[in-house]
Amino acid sequence: MIITRTWLSEWVNIDDKNLELLVKTLNSIGLEVDKAYSLKAPNNVVVGLVVEKEKHENAEKLSVCKVDIGTEILQIVCGAANVAQNQFVAVALNGAKMPNGLEIKKAKLRGVESNGMLCSSVELGFGKTNEGILVLDESMGELELGRKLNSYNIFNDELIEIELTPNRGDCLSVYGVARDLAVALELDLNEKKNFKESENALGIGRILRLGVTRDLNSLLMYRAFELKEKLHNKLLINLRLAQAELLSQNPIENLLNYATHSTGVLFNAYDFDKLKKNNDELNFTLDKEEQGESKISCQEELLSISGIYQNANSKCDEKTKIVILEAHYTDPSVIAQSKGKYKEVDEKTFYRSFRGSEPKLGVGMDFLLQQIATIQDIMIYSSSQQVLDYKKEQIITISIETINNTIGQNIDKDEILKILKKLGFELLLSNDGLINIKVPLHRSDIKNIFDICEEIVRIIGIDNIISKGLEFVEKNHLNQSYKDYKELLNLRQNAVNSGYFESLHYVLDNEKELEIFGFDKLGLKLINPITEELNTLRSTLLNQLLNAASLNAKNSQKIIKLFQSGAVFNAKNEELHHIAFIHSGFKEEAKIANKAKPALVNFYDFLLDMRNILGTFELKTSNFSFLSPYEQAYIYKNNQKIGFLGRVHLNLETQKDLAKSYICELDLKLLKNEPKTAKPYSKFPKVSRDLSILAPKNFPYENIKEAIQKLKLDLLENFRLIDIYSDENLKDLYSLTLSFNFKSFEKTLEDKEVNLCLDTILKALEELGLKLR
Repeated sequence: MIITRTWLSEWVNIDDKNLELLVKTLNSIGLEVDKAYSLKAPNNVVVGLVVEKEKHENAEKLSVCKVDIGTEILQIVCGAANVAQNQFVAVALNGAKMPNGLEIKKAKLRGVESNGMLCSSVELGFGKTNEGILVLDESMGELELGRKLNSYNIFNDELIEIELTPNRGDCLSVYGVARDLAVALELDLNEKKNFKESENALGIGRILRLGVTRDLNSLLMYRAFELKEKLHNKLLINLRLAQAELLSQNPIENLLNYATHSTGVLFNAYDFDKLKKNNDELNFTLDKEEQGESKISCQEELLSISGIYQNANSKCDEKTKIVILEAHYTDPSVIAQSKGKYKEVDEKTFYRSFRGSEPKLGVGMDFLLQQIATIQDIMIYSSSQQVLDYKKEQIITISIETINNTIGQNIDKDEILKILKKLGFELLLSNDGLINIKVPLHRSDIKNIFDICEEIVRIIGIDNIISKGLEFVEKNHLNQSYKDYKELLNLRQNAVNSGYFESLHYVLDNEKELEIFGFDKLGLKLINPITEELNTLRSTLLNQLLNAASLNAKNSQKIIKLFQSGAVFNAKNEELHHIAFIHSGFKEEAKIANKAKPALVNFYDFLLDMRNILGTFELKTSNFSFLSPYEQAYIYKNNQKIGFLGRVHLNLETQKDLAKSYICELDLKLLKNEPKTAKPYSKFPKVSRDLSILAPKNFPYENIKEAIQKLKLDLLENFRLIDIYSDENLKDLYSLTLSFNFKSFEKTLEDKEVNLCLDTILKALEELGLKLR
């Protein structure tokens, strides 16, 4: 984005601000300055008037001119084709040093004396405005013969080139930059006068009518003017456009470019005569297209897609007499969605509309008409045709406290409100202390409270925000999900350490095979199962583990230890998370210690594995049809049933071609490891005693355990069953050997104290009908 000081001064008074301050301020508010330098015509270049022009007698392409510089008339030989009598020109006098290093001296050209040089804009160090010499006019100020050219503001200027970020389309104009700069420098924008209509002008309604579809995503405004003579733009316009690298050969296009670069409003210009055909009146139809873009057409002929491109057949050229002006704005999000739909795209128009052009069409149109009104032999039609019904601006609700917390510094409420108001935001204060901030259309990049805070910070200046050390505060991630994950990870690691391999399967299973286990069927049915073998959600992990073990057995694996965790589903279609284990085949590998004849796994081997994986637990009788009736139990932990284990029923082992196999399945939700609590340890030795009692073969061990625990003997540290014996002499009785450990925290126990405890235990067992062996 290229601007100059004089151009910027038309919008905001910066006469007392030097270039260094302007650059520093622009950089501080996020408008990064890429280049900034003085743009000044050389000394000894003055305003002159060509009073006479004659052809050089010795050169066809040279002219001999008499040039009045106020104090004298100079004879200057000039090679420019466009030099003519009565032109005001820039005259470089003898001694003038040009930007390209040339020093002007008195000379003879083809035998004719020349005192000075008539300059082009390029020779003066400015952009190229035309072929040949620079022709001056009063758009630069009152022309005074002999006056130094660099005493005129536009020839003693400063150029600033700003590198804008893509989100700042609102600053793709001199007006947009001035709007931000005025806020930062605490200045007011210059008041712009509205274009004053001519009283006797014809109305635009004589030549243009609009037909509009509702809910357009665009704003549109139409005006018209008629050219009586060929259009020539003023020097001021051409010189500024040349500096901004926007000057073209089409004078009407140059007018539009100048108005767009000045105000940010986008324009199209249509040639009336190309469109009218047999009518004296044009009917423009404005339609909303599929992607939300606005299509402008005339008698079913496409004229333009607003913000994307204009049909070349409708554009103005050197023969144009009546011009239909169109100022337009389209929602940038609509432009973004629509570009790929069209092969023809005007890149300059798209660049501005995609980033957000200026929506205040009246500002741009009034500015353009004021430039047109200064040109002779032009008639501007009165009134306008317009479509200004558009969606409401976005509203962001925020509190001063939230703003300050986000910025990290307390800023006075009045200061915040003043900044936002000067940036064009409308503010509505509510009773609860909140501020409803209405975002102006030209700030399409403002979406949330953080964007609002960024606006405040860039105007205050990031250097004015107090530096603070970084504070790294991380949210505590130790929630229940994390704890569940860690417990499962620990179980899996324990299983691997105990020699088990993890098995993975689909959450789907075979409904017919699941019937063997006797669990309730799911209430849901799969309408379109993947295969017949995977036709239902699984209700247990055991079937898949048994099938995996069977496959391993058929591949000559002798020791099969697998586990799996995952989702299962109950009859209410509720998702549960289980973990299951299987140990099938031998207990260990063949080795010297077992004489190469390892034993098959047994119930106690499997229990030991489960204890190493799960920790301590208790067993109670169960009754599952798919398990051996002699080797199965529920697993209790912390007095809560968490699952079951047991040997696979012989019939099921045979069906799956498995050797002796044990399985276990647990509900992970119930399997919670209790926190480890440190307990005091007695420094005195423990005393162990064994008791062998006779009990009926059908007598539950749980009854014995409960009877002893109810005694709550302080000296009894623990007890456990260490042997079960039976022979023909005992008939229907078992000999159960219990081991008891006694300990005191105060002294070494004496035999009589231990015997007293044993007598109490025997008495309790006798009440159950049991006796010593």
